[in-house]
Amino acid sequence: MSERSPSGSAGRWATLPPATGSAVMATGILSVGLHLTGFELLSVVALWLASALWLLLTIGFTALFLGDRRRWRTSAGTPPALTAVAATTVLGVRYELLGWTPVAVGLLVLAALVWPVLLIAVLRHLTRRAPGAAFLICVATQGLAVLSAVLAPTCGDWLAWAALPLFLLGLVLYGDALTRFDFGQVVRGAGDHWIAGGAMAISALAGSKLLASGVWSGGAETALRTTTLVLLALDLIWYVVLLGGEIVRPRPGYDLLRWATVFPLGMTAVAALSTSAATGVGWLDSLGRVLLWIAVAVCLLTAYGFARAR
Repeated sequence: MSERSPSGSAGRWATLPPATGSAVMATGILSVGLHLTGFELLSVVALWLASALWLLLTIGFTALFLGDRRRWRTSAGTPPALTAVAATTVLGVRYELLGWTPVAVGLLVLAALVWPVLLIAVLRHLTRRAPGAAFLICVATQGLAVLSAVLAPTCGDWLAWAALPLFLLGLVLYGDALTRFDFGQVVRGAGDHWIAGGAMAISALAGSKLLASGVWSGGAETALRTTTLVLLALDLIWYVVLLGGEIVRPRPGYDLLRWATVFPLGMTAVAALSTSAATGVGWLDSLGRVLLWIAVAVCLLTAYGFARAR
């Protein structure tokens, strides 16, 4: 098949940068958090918005693959391309919470097929002094772990066992991204520097979902509980550090990468809520509720900035 430029409506969506997937991740995780805190109507609205944008981005991603293979390969080798995997798994989690297990399973299969292709391409091109988007190698992997663990009670314990190596690999990939991260991004990043904390948050969420699966007992359960609490503590430390960077050097203007700020804020809230439920640490639930509304407020501000920019 000869390469050709995408055309028509699909072609317009094919021109969207891969980082647009952060908007799906942000809206999707807020939907999960709103569901966990009892705001079902707002949660469903956020879910449909995230699903609609995911569908448009999927059409564009496919159109680019079919119409301009060279440009697709270039995009696929950048860390933001992994938002395709992360966004798909976040939506899968929300659909499973809605009781739509076949949809959640389908999204898990799709994410699992795309993940190794994009991960290998990104790792081959990852450089030193990387921006916060480098942590997406961890986020995408932990997204698979989270969705697998969430589906385990319905589809079988084997999914929890499959999630465990993904969880551990995600931690290794976090370490790799941390060695490459340009820490100067904390005070000058355009928004994706928050993924440094968001990757730790989704790691804590993966640990809490593994713990809640009921597969583990004895020493393994204790180790998983301790690891989850430590990961959440590290995420909260990142939260304070990144917030301090925003205070020291405010960056109020809209940037597409600000959606990559909303996602870690929402993910930290959901991780706190989930960890509270899995470990029985009650005050984490209250903390998660407060952090959730902070994330919602930042999401609304980002959406307003997006509307003004258009």
